[in-house]
Amino acid sequence: NWPGTTNIPDEERGLGNHYPMYFVSWSDTQNYLAALNAHIVATGQGAGTMRLPTEAEWEYAVRAGTDTRFYWGDDPTYTQIGNHAWYKNNASSAREVGLKLPNNFGLYDMSGNVYEWCQDWFGDYTEDSLIDPMGPESGTRHVIRGGYWDDEARRCRSAYRYPWSPGIRTHFLGFRVAR
Repeated sequence: NWPGTTNIPDEERGLGNHYPMYFVSWSDTQNYLAALNAHIVATGQGAGTMRLPTEAEWEYAVRAGTDTRFYWGDDPTYTQIGNHAWYKNNASSAREVGLKLPNNFGLYDMSGNVYEWCQDWFGDYTEDSLIDPMGPESGTRHVIRGGYWDDEARRCRSAYRYPWSPGIRTHFLGFRVAR
């Protein structure tokens, strides 16, 4: 069991060690991260600074130095997406991580497979040019990014974002940890 996940049945956490952790609410991620950080401190492994990425950090990570629709290029007719993402045309459930091509940073499954929680509350973007912007200080829904295995290809693009209620768990929603 992962710290903070003892109340989540095994069949709802993914299919094995090589699958993304999914069926977790934003609130579940916060419990897990608190337990993980306490474990890191208790075992003398550091200060315990694990957290969810901000939306800006998540987009920086997915783009990996690109400014195209997808991290592998613009792909206007979606001819390359199957090499990089699990989505509606090539998957019927969450899939093992690392079977598609990574982005330029070596990160796998940034598009498709499962949506990923971000730390930020969902809000409209400002017109201002900002460096590493933060979302609103409060709200009712958090940002999820990345698309998932039953999404259309267009929802797997690097800039796609969606608001999701923090207490809801579902079969297509997971997370990635930042430090």
